[in-house]
Amino acid sequence: MKKLMPRPKKEEISGQANFAQASPVAIAMADKTSAKDAKTQRFWNEGQISIRSATISFATPHRVVEAVKDISVDIRAGQFTTLLGPSGCGKSSLLGAIAGFVPLSNGQILVDEKVVRKPDGSRGIVFQDHNLFPWKTVQGNVEFGPKMRRVRREERGRLAQQMLERVQLRGFEGSYPDQLSGGMQQRVNLARVLVNRPSVLLLDEPFGALDAQTRLQMQEMLLELWSEFHMSIVFVTHDIDEAILLSDRVIVLSRRPGQIRADLEVPLPRPRTADQLTSIEFNRLKKHCLQLLRAEAGVATTDSNAAPTSFREEVSMLEREWVCSARRAPGNIAQGAP
Repeated sequence: MKKLMPRPKKEEISGQANFAQASPVAIAMADKTSAKDAKTQRFWNEGQISIRSATISFATPHRVVEAVKDISVDIRAGQFTTLLGPSGCGKSSLLGAIAGFVPLSNGQILVDEKVVRKPDGSRGIVFQDHNLFPWKTVQGNVEFGPKMRRVRREERGRLAQQMLERVQLRGFEGSYPDQLSGGMQQRVNLARVLVNRPSVLLLDEPFGALDAQTRLQMQEMLLELWSEFHMSIVFVTHDIDEAILLSDRVIVLSRRPGQIRADLEVPLPRPRTADQLTSIEFNRLKKHCLQLLRAEAGVATTDSNAAPTSFREEVSMLEREWVCSARRAPGNIAQGAP
């Protein structure tokens, strides 16, 4: 009677000595596991952002203004980083430069050690306005990016269905954008970007137009998606509570030209919940951020060289222009942003 050998334990086939004694099936399974682990490791290493002496200038009919000046910062792969600062400090301009829409006047931005020169599919961007195609259904909007990448119809339909289920929009595939609430529109917007699996997700005040309850729901959903997909996130907001609740790290910018005023690690445990909004550590960090922003506002008020209102409006107009160009850019259309 043939003696049955006990099945090798997982740890017994992981070492080189035991690996040679394992069965061919076990060896094949171990090879598959190792390849999967290596793939996961590579994925976790994607999305590293390095900003080196970045300066962004806008030319107006009357003068040239620096929106951002000499910013250098490294963002780890998979990190959730928020840019916080006074209005007009260049937060959106810096986000646009990471996306590849706004050219730098000086310096470099690298993503995974590659210099950013133009938009590409590794970096997805979500604006405050949903920017969905009004003539396409929810399903059609989410499928648009994969369609531009020539993914087969069956496959892109499956990907879109999976992503819509993740953002809790199953059953609304045939609806049009104007039939959805603001929160639902932004969920479609997130799905449309994430279906392309970017390693870097850029968000420019995506929840600023939502009511408080919907905003909190969207924040919780974003944290769940980030935890699942492990992408690096750079988030722009004016809201201190939002910045602290969501982030691993909050970078506070000065008034224009934007420079790094403080780089703060957020020590709150994860997963984050709304209950932490009243914790001692949360309020300590919030107080510190408020002090930094008030100091910047005070400097702006007393600065005799501060730009007049008309000039500030002129710069805001230029920043809005890059947003419009970003929506029209072919590189971003492939991600699903018209």
